[in-house]
Amino acid sequence: MKEQLENLPKNAKEKYVENKKYFAKLKKKTPKRLDILMQELHDDEFAKADCLACANCCKTSSPIFTDRDIARIAKYFRMKEHQFIAQYLQRDEDDFMVLQEAPCTFLNEEDNACTIYDVRPKACAEYPHTNRKKFIQITNLTLKNTEICPAAYNIVEELKKKLPL
Repeated sequence: MKEQLENLPKNAKEKYVENKKYFAKLKKKTPKRLDILMQELHDDEFAKADCLACANCCKTSSPIFTDRDIARIAKYFRMKEHQFIAQYLQRDEDDFMVLQEAPCTFLNEEDNACTIYDVRPKACAEYPHTNRKKFIQITNLTLKNTEICPAAYNIVEELKKKLPL
């Protein structure tokens, strides 16, 4: 895992142009079974992936916190929402609420476990979004996620094999 993580930025950068072109072609002629195939690829990859051995998403990036996420997590901490926001969050350049710092405040760095797993943000629960319905709408996000998540990178590589264009 360590070696794969070390090589991931370089590998993702090398494949970036190829993947961008692939997704552009895929958008022009999207197969009806794409979402089903993505679900299968996602399930296959996560049957063998160990997120706790990696946690690169938690170490390097922040999820977007929705109003519902903020309300749920603040309640969990028995805090007012405005207190939770002031202590942990900030607005990013796209006007989304994100963590003030990385690695994630809620990451237990000893075992890579999430200390708020049961109430974690929706974006964390769905990451890396490779099994989302209407996958074709989030190919730019997927491209970005291949730089962070080894599983997302592997899923895109498998997609290109299973669905050559």
